[in-house]
Parts: sequence; C-alpha cells; structure tokens
Amino acid sequence: MKRLQAFKFELMPNGGQQQSMRRFAGARRFVYNKALDIQKANYAAGGKFIGYVDMANRLPEWKKEFEWLKESPSQSLQQSLKDSERAFKNFFEKRADFPRPKKKGRGESFRFPQGFEIDQGNSRIKLPKLGWIRYRNSRGILGTAKNITISQSGAKWFASIQTEREVGQPIPAATSAIGIDVGIARFATMSDGSFALPLNSFKKREQRLKKYQRRMSRKVKNSRNWHKAKRRVQNIHIHIGNARKDFLHKKTSDLSKNHAMVAVEDLQVRNMSRSAAGNAEKSGKNVAAKSGLNKSILDQGWFEFRRQLEYKLNWSGGILIAVPPQYTSQTCPCCGHVAKENRQTQAKFECVDCGYENHADVVGAMNILARGYRAAACGEEGSGLARKRKTKPASVKQEPTEVTMREAAHV
Repeated sequence: MKRLQAFKFELMPNGGQQQSMRRFAGARRFVYNKALDIQKANYAAGGKFIGYVDMANRLPEWKKEFEWLKESPSQSLQQSLKDSERAFKNFFEKRADFPRPKKKGRGESFRFPQGFEIDQGNSRIKLPKLGWIRYRNSRGILGTAKNITISQSGAKWFASIQTEREVGQPIPAATSAIGIDVGIARFATMSDGSFALPLNSFKKREQRLKKYQRRMSRKVKNSRNWHKAKRRVQNIHIHIGNARKDFLHKKTSDLSKNHAMVAVEDLQVRNMSRSAAGNAEKSGKNVAAKSGLNKSILDQGWFEFRRQLEYKLNWSGGILIAVPPQYTSQTCPCCGHVAKENRQTQAKFECVDCGYENHADVVGAMNILARGYRAAACGEEGSGLARKRKTKPASVKQEPTEVTMREAAHV
C-alpha cells in the first residue's frame, strides 16, 4: 500500500531569499483572491462555476496587466488556483464554509509540485527562482518527494515535503480496545478508568497574550514599534499552537501504539463552539458563559486529536470508530437504564435503577467502547434513544420533543 507522509523542516534563508519568498507568497495570495472575485461576479451574473483549466488560461493576461506577477514562479500561481478550486468543491459538498479572501500575514505560503531538489547530505533544498537554501536536518526523509510547500510562521520559514512510498500492510502489535470520552475538566477519560488532564495551552498564556495585545493597540499602526509588538503577539500564538500540537502528538502516539481499536464520540466541534450572541432581533442568553465554554472547548483541540488518532491507527494497522455521543453519560453500563437523573453532578454517576456508581466520564467512555464494539460487529449505532423510551411508563402522556418530531418526519 502507498503511504503519503509529510516531513517539515525549518529553513535558514538569507535576506534576499526571505524577500523573494514574501513576494511569492503575496503573488499567490493575490491570484487566489482574484480568482475568488471572478467566481463571485460570474455567479452573480448567472454563469456556471469556472474550473481550474479555464481559470489558469487567464494567468497570462493577468501577468500582462500586473507585471510583478512575472517575478513569481508560474507553478506556485497555478497551485493557488488549484487551492481555490478545492475550496469551492469543499463548499459545494458541504465540508466547509464559503471560501474567504486570503489576508496578508495569515497563512503565507506557496507550493512547488516539481522543479525542486533535496540534498539531505548537505542539509539544503534547491527551489525555483530561489536557489539553494539550508534547512535544519532533524530527521531523514523517507520515500519519493512529490511536492514541497514553503510557509511562514512568525519570523520563521518552513518547508513541508510530502513524500510517497510503498509499505507493507500494517499489523497491529496490540490487541486491546479502548473507549475515550473527551472533556474539559479531563481532556480524555479512558474506559479502563485512566485519564489525561488537559494542557490548557491557551488558558495558561491568555493573560500574557492580553498584555501584549493591549500594548500593540496603543502603538501607531504600521510603525516600527507596532511591528515589534505584533511579533511578540505572534510568538505567543505560535507557542500556544506548538505546545498543543506536542501534547496531542504524544497522547495520540501512545494510544495508537497500545490499542488496536479506539472508539471516540462523533462530536461536531463547530456546532458545539458556535457563538450564543444571537442577532439584533433576538439576542442570545448567557453569552459570556457560552463564550468562556467555547474558548475552553477550542483550547482542547478535539478535532485535531481525532484526526491524529485516525491516521496513526491506520499506519499501525488499528481502527478508529466514531459513535453517536447521545446519552453516553446517562446510560448505565450495568443495566442499560437511560435517564437524566443518573448523572447527578458533572462527575458523579449513580444509576437510579440498579444503583451502579462510578465517575460520569468513565461511564461515558465505557458506553462509547460498547457502541464501538456494536458498530464494528454489525454497524449498530446504539445511541440509547430506543432504550430511553422503554424506561418511560406507557401510561404517561409525553409532549412531543424536538427529537421525536424530527424522527417522525423521517418515518
């Protein structure tokens, strides 16, 4: 089987190369935004979506109109148009929001699909129109290099090399399975009773970040002192992101090596962290509290945790199963009774039917693992809705809820 893997290294360009890279990234951003404006105008006029080939045929005209585009490699500009097409396809298939314009200073990057050379022995990379650039050779590159992406993070530049190589079918060394319940008080609680405390990378640096953001707001915009303050703010954001990535990589590597199957909740993080501010006509409730909760949710990195777990388990021969999260902490793992009263507090679980007691997060992880087994065996979701209805007395007349009305609409 073929394995795609990326190897990222810090570059050490000279002053002229840094200037050229900033210019290439700006040209790539300009082409992306111009293609986005054309697509919007074309849609408003009732036209069909313009594909990559038709859009790329306009590049020579743009270079005549904007002479400075000729200084940038044509490959990186063409790749920018491919990125634009991919963004629209993700939007059409409801995997992402409508594409937004690229902003200067955010995600500056450009890509070369060919024409580059890698000299690992001398720790240098040759790029079109840039020449040889030294890099910090922290590990060997495995496989055949397919493309290289140059990106900026703060004041540093990085090269991400995507490779392809043939590997044998992986066989998991471990045979155990585990369920994981993610949260805020506990980052991850396992079905075997163990748990991992959260890192809270943003929360630890929040006050320091506010301090330097206030200093930056008091400077004259685009002045030399303003740029110095901006770099300090950027460095704090970079430290937050790096600490979170390091934490998640360590946790996911440990789980993927020690378990052949991992069951997690299929959480919709975007919906869970949506703002409660409302609009001008209907204002939201408990906006400050929800804002703090959203901040805590996003600080955990649940989506990245699941993404890393998935590809690492695939590489080790394991499997990741996502199950519905409904009622996982309200279902008794001993007798199957489902009731809101089972979870008396945030941490305490006590079944009102059989009296089973445990930590609520451990109960959730146990139920997630059980649903993972059912999903792996026969594709059963096991969300607990059917069992919850059985616990209700038949003589009690219930008002239609949002869940029952939605289910009735699909019958």
